[in-house]
Amino acid sequence: MTVWDDLVGQDRIQLTLSAAARDADALVTATSSGTAPPEASKMTHAWLFTGPPGSGRSTAARAFAAALQCTSPDRALGGEPGCGFCDGCHTSLIGTHADVDVIRTDLLSIGVKETRELVRRAQLSPAVGRWQVIVLEDADRLTEGAGNVLLKAVEEPAPRTVWLLCAPSLEDVLPTIRSRCRHLVLSTPSMEAVADVLIRRDGIEPDAAHAAARATQGHIGRARRLATDERARARRATVLKMPLRVDDIGGCLKAAQELIDAATEDAKQVAEEVDVKETEDMKAALGASAGGRMPRGTAGVMKELADRQKRRSTRTQRDSLDLALTDLTGFYRDVLALQLGSRVTLANGDVRDALDRIAGASTPERTLRRIEAIVACRQALDRNVAPLLAVESMAVSLRAG
Repeated sequence: MTVWDDLVGQDRIQLTLSAAARDADALVTATSSGTAPPEASKMTHAWLFTGPPGSGRSTAARAFAAALQCTSPDRALGGEPGCGFCDGCHTSLIGTHADVDVIRTDLLSIGVKETRELVRRAQLSPAVGRWQVIVLEDADRLTEGAGNVLLKAVEEPAPRTVWLLCAPSLEDVLPTIRSRCRHLVLSTPSMEAVADVLIRRDGIEPDAAHAAARATQGHIGRARRLATDERARARRATVLKMPLRVDDIGGCLKAAQELIDAATEDAKQVAEEVDVKETEDMKAALGASAGGRMPRGTAGVMKELADRQKRRSTRTQRDSLDLALTDLTGFYRDVLALQLGSRVTLANGDVRDALDRIAGASTPERTLRRIEAIVACRQALDRNVAPLLAVESMAVSLRAG
């Protein structure tokens, strides 16, 4: 199993990255021996991976990082980088390699302070590997100030440092940064490819794997969660009932409140899984006594942790709500397909009765207006409009059509 096996449906990207990893080896060899580096190298110091959610941006970046650190003996015999079995590949993929930093944020943005620390680490020479690799999975969450701090590091990197930035699109990254990166565009994998990887790697039953792949329209992470998590299936079922419950204003307001409650419960579950352990670990690190009494001078640290957990909960709730709106958009997309007589595969075939009912009671024009209402709700949430107010407004628009 090579490092590329998790990169589903991205053959062109795999070829590009594999060739770059081979050229990276040649650059290291040339530098060590004092010879001239190869001409027209496919390796560069900064890469930008873009693509729709679920396309595998961070998966591609981590696989490339592992290939750059590959220490397989077969490399000396002309083997491809990224064997997946050597210590360099294994530790890079599981996140314990000393020279591979994978940065992901559970907050709404990445600020200047965090970015400065990241830039400082990027100036260090590799400790045990061939390259110092920085994988920034949420480059689109950099504030403008943080982007300007990162620009200098990307513009003038250390000799053995490689930046791997991930974002949904080019427009989500500062023009000055993206102009200094080699750009790779990933596409949404086919539903067949997603179902195959769920069956082969996760041991999911074929019927469940194909149903999850259809429901998520090729989003690998969401498909895996839908196939393995009962709570995710229950949340989706709640969302898909919403179009049938907006017959009157009271129904609109109740459906909106239930959608918000589901997102809040999702955030609460994440907090229960993460926050308690995080708090206990921090108390132990600060030397709390057996009775839980904290040493003097630690109140500020605990307050900072609580604030960070609160911001993380806010982002988790927003992400859960955005996922619900994505499922709702998929529902109306299926309605539109039925109204226009399209032969595309329905994402929500398991609720075909509801799709037929909505399709028969409205027109394609009204369905498009409903999809536009969902888009407007997502935009309102991006502008920090109160979630309940934004969803209530959307629900009323869904009723009007």
